[in-house]
Amino acid sequence: MPHTTSPHLRVAVAGASGYAGGEFLRLASHHPHLEIGALTAHSNAGSRLGELQPHLRSLADRVLEPTTAGVLAGHDVVVLGLPHGASGEIAAQLPDDVLVLDLGADHRLVSAADWTAFYGSPHAGTWPYGLPELVHADGSGQRDHLAGVRRIAVPGCNVTAVTLGIQPGIAAGLVSPLDLVAVLANGYSGAGKALKAHLLAAEGLGSAVPYAVGGTHRHIPEITQNLRVAGVPEVSISFTPTLVPMSRGILATVTARLAPGHEGTSAAEVRSVWEQAYAGEPFVELLPEGQWPTTAATLGANTALVQVALDAAAGRVVTVTALDNLVKGTAGQALQAMNLALGLPETAGLLTEGVAP
Repeated sequence: MPHTTSPHLRVAVAGASGYAGGEFLRLASHHPHLEIGALTAHSNAGSRLGELQPHLRSLADRVLEPTTAGVLAGHDVVVLGLPHGASGEIAAQLPDDVLVLDLGADHRLVSAADWTAFYGSPHAGTWPYGLPELVHADGSGQRDHLAGVRRIAVPGCNVTAVTLGIQPGIAAGLVSPLDLVAVLANGYSGAGKALKAHLLAAEGLGSAVPYAVGGTHRHIPEITQNLRVAGVPEVSISFTPTLVPMSRGILATVTARLAPGHEGTSAAEVRSVWEQAYAGEPFVELLPEGQWPTTAATLGANTALVQVALDAAAGRVVTVTALDNLVKGTAGQALQAMNLALGLPETAGLLTEGVAP
């Protein structure tokens, strides 16, 4: 591996024709320490990248190669933007000194039983978890556990939004982890690029559609895993995502009951918990009081915008978090975790300003 201050770390991207792989390339092409190496695909191998990702003009003439360990070898960083269940086999063939970032779910879960229950295939193992802002019960943060690692499991986009929204209250013992309710509005790019009838514009425009209702969404065990890391032994969450007619973005509303003994907590005291949790974070911002997050304000940025309020009559804390599912929810988060692993500035190659209008 080159020294971590080298301006020429070569990165290969598997699944470069997909949304997540393409977004990583968009960000990586402006990273001061990265050089784009091999780009691979499965059914699109042999095509020019510009045919499939026409917005990536600097890489338009690059030809996609087959996704094999041989093609991916010889790079400092390998990004796996592959379907769930496909990363484990490829990663096992790559050298231990290569930094591998898995954008899929294969290596996120600690529990093999949870993986089998929600994904229905053998568990590929557990890698260091790539959510730098994840709070640990001992007061540390997940970024402290990423320096020098060579395998990173990039979190799910919905998981990131829900975790960042509610974890300050969980870690502080302010809210109960046993009655969490999360309702999300999701952009269609989170469903991937595969052609499916219910994802066509004719079906989605002008319509909001719930999916994975009733505790079946695969991100649920990952959310509960994160909140246990934050310091509670048991978590119960009702999680309902909804597709809405936008290409990017997640708006996650999470509510929780005040924990026993905290019933008299004021709105100002609630807010102070979130202020302390995110003070100094480069990519997670608690908005000024009264200003609510919007997905539009996060488009193209590695930013999570958070707001918190107290519904005193219901005895519940309400949090709303907005982020771009392809940036802070996936590719930007991968780049952020990569920077930490390689000893580079955490913010290198990443923007906090969105695109408007």
